[in-house]
Amino acid sequence: MTATKIFSARKIITMNPNQPVVSHVAVRDGRILGAGSLADLEGWGDYELDTRFADKVLMPGMIEGHAHTMEGTLWRNVYVGWFDRTDPDGKTWSGAKTLEDILARLSEAEAKLGDPNEPLSGWSLDPIYMDNQRVSRQDLDSVSATRPIGVLHASGHILNVNSKALELAGLLKPGVNHPGIPLGADGLPTGELYGPDAMTPVGVHVGYDRAMTDCDERGLLDYAKLCVRAGVTTSTDLAARLTEESVSMMLDVTARTGFPLRVVPLRVFFGLTAQECVSYVLELKEKSTDLLRLGRIKAVADGSIQGFSARMRWPGYYNGAPNGLWYTPPEHLSELYSLALAAGVQVHTHTNGDQATQMALDVFENAVRDTPSPDHRYTIQHCQLADAAQFAKMGKLGMCVNLFANHHYYWGDEHYRLTVGPERAERMNATRTALAANVPMAIHSDAPVTPLGPLFTAWAAVNRITASGRTQGEGEKISVDQALYAITMGAAYTLHLDGELGSIEVGKRADFAVVEDDPTAVDAMALKDVPVWGTVQGGRIFPTSEL
Repeated sequence: MTATKIFSARKIITMNPNQPVVSHVAVRDGRILGAGSLADLEGWGDYELDTRFADKVLMPGMIEGHAHTMEGTLWRNVYVGWFDRTDPDGKTWSGAKTLEDILARLSEAEAKLGDPNEPLSGWSLDPIYMDNQRVSRQDLDSVSATRPIGVLHASGHILNVNSKALELAGLLKPGVNHPGIPLGADGLPTGELYGPDAMTPVGVHVGYDRAMTDCDERGLLDYAKLCVRAGVTTSTDLAARLTEESVSMMLDVTARTGFPLRVVPLRVFFGLTAQECVSYVLELKEKSTDLLRLGRIKAVADGSIQGFSARMRWPGYYNGAPNGLWYTPPEHLSELYSLALAAGVQVHTHTNGDQATQMALDVFENAVRDTPSPDHRYTIQHCQLADAAQFAKMGKLGMCVNLFANHHYYWGDEHYRLTVGPERAERMNATRTALAANVPMAIHSDAPVTPLGPLFTAWAAVNRITASGRTQGEGEKISVDQALYAITMGAAYTLHLDGELGSIEVGKRADFAVVEDDPTAVDAMALKDVPVWGTVQGGRIFPTSEL
């Protein structure tokens, strides 16, 4: 018989309503043999008592239900985001606050490149914090007119490039007619590219030569470090191309001894027909392992609100900007839903604007009427502007939601003054309304759009504080217990993994977050500051100090 290990802790938060707090948990074969008192667990026979967590608090391994492993790869590019940010090795990079700061940081990196043809890649550009100052190809030409340069926006939905990059892609010419490629007064593209159709042809020339959202081997290993630092034991990769090459790499990396993370990658609905996409993910599902769960689809309906590419219902953008873009038109989403429901394949759908959410609801209602599926758990991701009626519809349709709670901190002030105006900004990321409508709910970071950290995400949902320190949307606050549930059991439910993950109880995977303080006992404003000691994944122990 395999040896049993019993961990003791100062407190173990289980998320099991039958015994919400215990003192010990027994682990065998990477699974939870039982949780309770030591006397309760001794009945399982011989064991080894491990007291290393005697002064720590254990909780279920946190689950990031909307993130992208590409963050691990992006850290090899130039960080130009507005906020300070910590990389996989624990180094904090200061934010770039002006266009001059951004260009200086890019110029410093450009001077270190040896090969004159090597592209220069940056990421996390956020013009909305610079009074929505646009970054032109001429601005990037000042860094280099001969080297291709590309800088990805924080939202991931916009790419800024210089003239050389446009030239290499055959786009530095008059007469370009594409809704995602704005033109300047000279009739040439400004260098700002909106959406995958516009970004992909140029991306190959500016360092984003794989699928824009995919990571590589080193990137996946670095992303796993970020997860351990955040107490995450399971993370989605919510929009990957999942090519044969990348799936092979992920299978290899996740199978390595010492890899600390379960990865749930979703195949993005782009570049394939609906039938091709469904058939492909069904093939992928057969390759799943414990630490690599394949077989789901991610559709993207619109863009981002702060990038003014989200689809908005009347009265539209507060500053009068034109409506955003359909990344997936209704007829294509309708076909995908119908085929996926018939095949038993789950689809998660990105919507930011309320018009995009309404479109997804209308299309799904028709599809599920024709192909009933009692436990589909189709999930709307972000869903930032949904109102009470839309959440009620989700509840009736059996849908789930994963709300972008972090977004309220990072862009709440800008939404209030610029993008959607005060009234709609107050209701954004409406966690309380979702729960009141009985919609199963998770909350997320969308890393690399915002930093990975479920305790910060929980803090954001509980306090609804903006970057300027204002409380925005008092009526949408939720409790600490509700927020902790959302980053454990709530996220597990949206992935059909609640039978394996999300709580500390018999039969589930032995995945724990090890924290220094009790998140249910600290002041709600201190929730984001609870230190993470490390994780336990499948019974294996990963201290942050050893990363």
